[in-house]
Amino acid sequence: MAVDATQSPARFDPGSFSTFRFVERHLDPHGQVTLRYALDEQREFVERLELPVGAPLGEEARQRVSGLLSLLHWVAGVSYFKTAVPPVIRCETGRPPPAAARLLEALYSEGLGEFAYSNGLPLPRPRFSQGGAGEPQPPPPSRTPRRVLVPVGGGKDSVVALEIVRRAGVEAALMSIGDAPPIARTVAAAGLPHLLVRRHLDPALTQLNRAGALNGHVPVTAIVSCVALLVAALHDFDTVAMANERSASAGNLAWEGIEVNHQYSKSLAAERLLRAALAEIPDSPQLFSLLRPASELAIARAFARLPLYHPAFTSCNAIFRIDPQLRAASWCCDCPKCRFVFLALAPFCAPAHLREIFGRDLLDDESQFEGFALLTATGGHKPFECVGEEQESLAAIRLLAAQPRWSSHRVLARLIAEVLPAQPAAAGDPAAVLELSEDHEVPESLLADARALLGA
Repeated sequence: MAVDATQSPARFDPGSFSTFRFVERHLDPHGQVTLRYALDEQREFVERLELPVGAPLGEEARQRVSGLLSLLHWVAGVSYFKTAVPPVIRCETGRPPPAAARLLEALYSEGLGEFAYSNGLPLPRPRFSQGGAGEPQPPPPSRTPRRVLVPVGGGKDSVVALEIVRRAGVEAALMSIGDAPPIARTVAAAGLPHLLVRRHLDPALTQLNRAGALNGHVPVTAIVSCVALLVAALHDFDTVAMANERSASAGNLAWEGIEVNHQYSKSLAAERLLRAALAEIPDSPQLFSLLRPASELAIARAFARLPLYHPAFTSCNAIFRIDPQLRAASWCCDCPKCRFVFLALAPFCAPAHLREIFGRDLLDDESQFEGFALLTATGGHKPFECVGEEQESLAAIRLLAAQPRWSSHRVLARLIAEVLPAQPAAAGDPAAVLELSEDHEVPESLLADARALLGA
């Protein structure tokens, strides 16, 4: 008999489990999603989501999105699989088709690369298909969008993405999981319709982590993408436009023969695997990232031109911690994300304006020097955070070195004096970093507006 996962365990032994089970998924007429998982026959997990629906959903509407519900069930399971990382996967609700299996095998391995590295574990290699899923196939080309849903998280990137859609004149709405203050402020500033989702992880996760369950970073962007696709289908949006940048494809370090990438599920490789999986689902919305041609530095330049959102956004992840007791109210000003966003915006903003946004001048606080240097991989590897490539941080420093308004800032002076001389002369060339790439899935109909907002 299965044990209720909400019971407080005395001890959790990850090595005692052999199988992770996908048990059941259900969407009710009121938009309530239930996802059930289990470890062996002993411990069950139940995740719930509240999706926005106007009128009650009939059986035909729910059947129409069953493929997307299945995909969400499989992808979201990674949050519970990681507690024990058992060697066997059992899909009791049906085995994923080939492209979906390829996506899942990537998310449950490379997508858990940081998790494995941080826990000193071998990289997981679970099988979702008989004999492995094989090589990925090229995804279908993007279609001209008719109605676009843009997921927003309260940061600068989704703001730039939604403004590209607005500039293109395509009908659009925003979607978020939760309504943390930066999200609510961004939605209010944008003035677009907003579809709000509530996600409820199984409450036992926090208890199990304290009792010995394995814990660490999971490919959360893939989960958000699948939620957005399901919401889009329920509301007749044919496109989900993500805000994942070119820099997300760059890893943090090499380990065990793989590139460990904190942002793996934001990468172009993961995007193409998801697009191929969607091609197996009849009449599903398409998904692509509008910001894929651009570096984080180019996105920061575009965001600097959108002052309406400057009082609204916050990119610090401390605001979104699962445990409410650990959440920050605004920028913590002492994490890699805060430092990188400050550094990326600085070449395009006045010092006083950034002090107004952050509440502090991070480039004039000498205690922050090592943290800024680490963004260039000076003194270690790039932090496990959603920050840009080392080349982008070097480019930002080079741009700032030429601006008198920043010359008196003590951290910047040390970065110029100590970090730049140790780098090759061509490293962090601003022109190369700010140039837009042609390697993306943005449809031709949106490219001109994307380039106009992201370009010089």
